[in-house]
Amino acid sequence: MSDWHGERPPAGRHPAARPIRVEGGLTLRSKRGDVARTWWSRRFVEVLESFGMGGRLDRGRAYARTGQVMSLSLSTSLVVALVMGSRPEPYRARIGVRKFSDEDWRRIEHVLADRAVFAAKLLAGEMPPEIEDVFAGLGLTLFPQSPRELSMDCTCPDWEVPCKHLAATCYLLAESFDTDPFEILAWRGRSREDLLDRLRELRDPMPPPEDRPDDTPPDPEDDLAAFWLRPKAPAVPEPDELPTRRPDAILDELPPLTVNGRSLTDDLRPLYRRFAT
Repeated sequence: MSDWHGERPPAGRHPAARPIRVEGGLTLRSKRGDVARTWWSRRFVEVLESFGMGGRLDRGRAYARTGQVMSLSLSTSLVVALVMGSRPEPYRARIGVRKFSDEDWRRIEHVLADRAVFAAKLLAGEMPPEIEDVFAGLGLTLFPQSPRELSMDCTCPDWEVPCKHLAATCYLLAESFDTDPFEILAWRGRSREDLLDRLRELRDPMPPPEDRPDDTPPDPEDDLAAFWLRPKAPAVPEPDELPTRRPDAILDELPPLTVNGRSLTDDLRPLYRRFAT
């Protein structure tokens, strides 16, 4: 239920006031008709409508399309939006959902890791429909199944829930799910980075160094981390291991030098040998 600040108007009577226009507010890409484009975003809207919110959601569609929502942030289990109404200060609309426990996520991650197609499609910006079966098989649901799983409140004086500020937030949230399905999972308690890191660990486990049978470094073809290391430089031979070279060998690379018919090259050889001793 929306929070109330100030004196409530009589039941059935609401002061008619035009909202203050916002410059640079968030707007829906959809300018008419349905908002959601993907199956998972439509599913979210259908869930809200199944709770008897359909008619009330329509009240906020115009707000969402004209940019009255100033900001929208999503974190674990909570979405917060600032929505400008007819008063100088924007209203704060909040939508909360129950997040899954760490144990729930441990079970979810093991199932997702066993089927690489889920991570691949999520990275491609898609939510595979079969993912709902994964959650159902674990006794969980990706989308809320009853109003008890959602909490909504707004600082506006409207009695109805959702008010138009919350409804506008719902539509923008649905469109954000369209763009990035990972946000649905983040809302339930796992950020994109944490989930992908965990799936990589489960699919490509690397034993710690102390668990390896000896000190032999892993084969680079089997060790993804070693792939990015600088290759080891070849050992520099000790001076006594270097091949011997005559000190006057450089003279062999020069063209013959003669002065008055005498070979200057032959005259220089004793000097080069003497300097090398």
